[in-house]
Amino acid sequence: MVRISKSHRQRNRVQAFKSCWFYAALVTIAGITGTFTMNLGKPNRYNMEQPLVAAISASKVLEGGKPYILYGTAWKKDDTARLVQEAIRSGFRFIDTACQPKHYNEPGVGQGIMEAIKELGLSRSDFFLQTKFTPIGGQDPERLSYDRDASLEDQVLQSVDVSLRNLRTTYIDSLVLHSPLRSHDLTMRVWRVLEEKVDQGIIRQLGISNCYNLDHFRMLYQDARIKPAVLQNRFYSDSGFDVELRNFCADHNIRYQSFWTLTSRTTRHNLQRPEVQNMAKEKGLTPATLMYAYMMELGHTPLSGTTSKEHMLEDVAVMERIQGGEKLLNEQEVDLLSDWLEIERE
Repeated sequence: MVRISKSHRQRNRVQAFKSCWFYAALVTIAGITGTFTMNLGKPNRYNMEQPLVAAISASKVLEGGKPYILYGTAWKKDDTARLVQEAIRSGFRFIDTACQPKHYNEPGVGQGIMEAIKELGLSRSDFFLQTKFTPIGGQDPERLSYDRDASLEDQVLQSVDVSLRNLRTTYIDSLVLHSPLRSHDLTMRVWRVLEEKVDQGIIRQLGISNCYNLDHFRMLYQDARIKPAVLQNRFYSDSGFDVELRNFCADHNIRYQSFWTLTSRTTRHNLQRPEVQNMAKEKGLTPATLMYAYMMELGHTPLSGTTSKEHMLEDVAVMERIQGGEKLLNEQEVDLLSDWLEIERE
């Protein structure tokens, strides 16, 4: 479970239970839906199955401009729908997937979202859905989501149509090119088709993933009519933690998204350092959620692909604290963590 300060816990109670009649209504609703529980017998423990951030739609989070965490859905196979529904029940509203059956179950994501909408009384506008077009080199040739013999442009169009059906939606908040293609010209052919979909209102923004070369990313940015809003990369020491790319993103108002944020060999080792463990404990966090807080303090968007309900709640809890206005790390603490984690800032 995630520990928070006494003052923070009391503030949440004041917000949640402003009057007796509201508390009674909430308990009644909770008894019907089974979506909210709170244990008052454990001081300084965060034990809410439906944290306050769950009541905030993705659009409100984006309007507020505060950081958030994406729920990642790769590698979940037949458990995808169940885990997506559990993630939403826990409070996640930003979901990442891909039209790539090799590693993702995009129809399962759509099913999980629909089940959660019915269960919790939500709507499509409460969510931010991000999916990807995966070039044929990243696909399982036996399970393609488009015609292998079609032109590259038609493959993009077919993939977008499949994603809309899989996710049971009429628009996609963010469409990410899963990786650059073999040449810049090929990459731009894909990008031009996606730009047309933005013009049509079917896609809201564009991005690219697995692009670790600053020159390639800069060329895309320069040649794109609709500029990339997202760069999603693996955050690990082999790429130098993308220092130059992250600086470019900061300078050009591009959201840097990190996946496998906790699994780099260097990061995994350094998160066990006593200094990091102690800082996490002092802040009522786990080392993992301290890492997510660190990334968000830098202005980045980490992905969490956890399959653990407890960890989902912990991840949402740190988002709730940030959305509530709490500054979890000051500049000195960010610098300390950068040193301890061996992550260069500039």
